[in-house]
Amino acid sequence: MNGPVYIIEEAKLRHNLQLIKDVAQRADVEIILAFKAFALWKTFPIFREYIGSTTASSLSEARLAMEEFGAKAHTYSPAYTDEEIDRIAACSSHLTFNSLSQYKRFHKQVAGKASIGLRVNPGYSEVETMLYNPCAPGTRFGVSAEKLPPTLPDDIEGFHCHCHCESGADVLQRTLLHIEEKFAHWFAQLKWLNLGGGHLMTRKDYDVELLISIMRGLHERYPWLHIILEPGSAFAWQTGPLVSHVVDIVDDKGFRTAILDVSFTCHMPDCLEMPYMPEVRGAKVVTGDSNDKSTPGSDTSHTEAPFIYRLGGNSCLSGDYMSSWEFDHELQVGEEIVFEDMIHYTTVKTCMFNGITHPSIAMLHKDGTLELLRQYGYEDYKLRMD
Repeated sequence: MNGPVYIIEEAKLRHNLQLIKDVAQRADVEIILAFKAFALWKTFPIFREYIGSTTASSLSEARLAMEEFGAKAHTYSPAYTDEEIDRIAACSSHLTFNSLSQYKRFHKQVAGKASIGLRVNPGYSEVETMLYNPCAPGTRFGVSAEKLPPTLPDDIEGFHCHCHCESGADVLQRTLLHIEEKFAHWFAQLKWLNLGGGHLMTRKDYDVELLISIMRGLHERYPWLHIILEPGSAFAWQTGPLVSHVVDIVDDKGFRTAILDVSFTCHMPDCLEMPYMPEVRGAKVVTGDSNDKSTPGSDTSHTEAPFIYRLGGNSCLSGDYMSSWEFDHELQVGEEIVFEDMIHYTTVKTCMFNGITHPSIAMLHKDGTLELLRQYGYEDYKLRMD
């Protein structure tokens, strides 16, 4: 296959889905797919074998749930608009408001169409990267306990609380203490509790048995509550790579950069936003390197090491690179560079900055055949500007 490509591996996807289905059954909870992390709709027939619902954050995602997944969405958005609220409600089984003002403005339009929820904020999160912390000071997400009335309006049937990001079950255990301390007073008035995403139960070191124990304990305390989890990363965690190619090698002041036919800023934005160093097949990360691009010379020169390279994106953004990886050979133009675990979040956050060739999307089936699901070209770029 020519050009860069995201490859989702069916066998690995099914492994994750089976684990998630087993957890849902054993813990007696509903686990649904968050489109914000994965929305490759051509895989939805596979998902429907394991789960029954999805979660949306916009009209487009809610429509995707209805039209392609075949079931109404659990929908949450920081703010709904007059132009979209009726259409979103029509595509939603559950609709969560972010604020009391949004609830007051739109709840009558939603009543009878979707189960109404309210996002609450316990003011506690162990997410260290502020870009991803929904409980950071000044957050725009959710209603704090002191702002809620003693008795909820009759049509509010659920609470939604999201505090995690690729977190372990132990983090959920500690977070629940804060959620219950601040909001359990209202649980008797509710039908469901959505504990959001960020539960990375398919990661190898995740304590699945602890998660199941936590959920069973929650049921014992509040047996009338339907418990919902909506992870995104967990579904597509380590289900496939982004395959790229070296197009040039440049050298400046001892820094060797392999320029690729992909871009970090366009095709792997979380690497720069989190930031994190992705795993590159056949290479190892050079410890002690820095990706701080604010200070010239912040990297360590590697003139004494023949096979150490920065990997650079093919865009005009100066900071579109990451440092550094050590290979066991000299890189050559045309050689494949494979970034592992590039399906969750990455595929939904890409952009067409600079009009750089967008990676295709393919599925590696269990029988070893590679199916091209989507290829991008000039018309895709042009129509975004239309």
